[in-house]
Amino acid sequence: MQDDRATLARANRRQFLAMGAAGLFSGPAIAQTLVDLHLPGGNASRTMTDAFPGKGSMILQRVRPPLLETPMSVFDRDVFTPNDQFFVRWHWADIPTSVDVEAFRLTVVGHVNRPLSISLAQLLRLPRIEYAAVNQCSGNSRGLFQPRVAGAQWGNGAMGNARWLGVRLRDILDLAGVRPGAVQVRFGGLDQPVVPTAPDFFKSLDIDHARDGEVMVAFGMNGEQLPLLNGFPCRLIVPGWYSTYWVKMLNSIEVLDAPDDFYWMAKAYKIPATPGANVQPGAKDYPTVPINRMVPRSWVTSFGEGDRVGFAPTIPIGGIAMGGDQGVAKVDVSIDGGKSWRIATLGPDHGRYSFRRWDAVMPLARPGPVPIMTRCWNSVGVAQPLRPIWNPGGFMRANVEVTNIVTAGGA
Repeated sequence: MQDDRATLARANRRQFLAMGAAGLFSGPAIAQTLVDLHLPGGNASRTMTDAFPGKGSMILQRVRPPLLETPMSVFDRDVFTPNDQFFVRWHWADIPTSVDVEAFRLTVVGHVNRPLSISLAQLLRLPRIEYAAVNQCSGNSRGLFQPRVAGAQWGNGAMGNARWLGVRLRDILDLAGVRPGAVQVRFGGLDQPVVPTAPDFFKSLDIDHARDGEVMVAFGMNGEQLPLLNGFPCRLIVPGWYSTYWVKMLNSIEVLDAPDDFYWMAKAYKIPATPGANVQPGAKDYPTVPINRMVPRSWVTSFGEGDRVGFAPTIPIGGIAMGGDQGVAKVDVSIDGGKSWRIATLGPDHGRYSFRRWDAVMPLARPGPVPIMTRCWNSVGVAQPLRPIWNPGGFMRANVEVTNIVTAGGA
């Protein structure tokens, strides 16, 4: 990035003007094209919109705060999700519509020797790292849970994959000098609750995780500045972990000498401490832990649910897979309800935290329904479960999904 400060300033002005033009927080003009997410609990139609600043055609889940889902067709084009169709999820609606890049400061306080107030110019001068990583909402696919659970009824598109550019969190912590006895690091952003009694959004990582050299404070995304709605001017990247930890518009880092007991760690985003975070509907009094590492998943992207295609002796099928907190090792495909499986061909490996393309050519005996199933195995041998889990948060869905299409025509 040439002349980083000028680039940041230009980006800030562009995003400020885009926000003003869209009138985001007074209610953007929303197009009325609808998409069916095929949610089993009903109420599955969503509006498609391109009215949000810096965003192209997206599935609208909510206006305030903005929740925008990526159409599955986008994932068929490339393993890297374009910035203008990368999903958006905020917890609070009080989001800055502009950021003064000259005045912005990232503070580092708490259990440190040297509290810091870092300007963007200083941040940009630190040694840089870049890698690919999937950002996936903890509740991605929540709308597919049965029985239905409360919360945003996402389809499968509350996720995206990008090349992230930034600096190691470890390097920032080293500048501050972490004192002995540090236990966790807490992160906050510029977004604010809409009522004074609501808890500010903070998330924490254990100190060893925060200092592992992979956790990043990012300012670049797919070779461009972070979009405002995805966290401009900088955000936390926690590869292999769910996006609740990927704090956007990051402006505060606090080193703690005791476990974080604030709401968003102590009460929210908790999962059952059971295999696969699975419990029976109605279960009570089970132990819980904060949600953490992602697990393997895979999807068909070359077809959508209910597509009708011409019959041929073979059918090409493609999609994407992720290994959770590990790399993708294998993807199997079935079109007979899981009775038999074929190994798919994997595309280029962009790193253990990235999506990976897979493709397979499957034989067809006759026209009719084709239930496509795809199963990912990661590099440490963990596979997607065949059956869906359930928990009251609607978190961590990762089972083998079925995409039903119909082939028509003479044999």
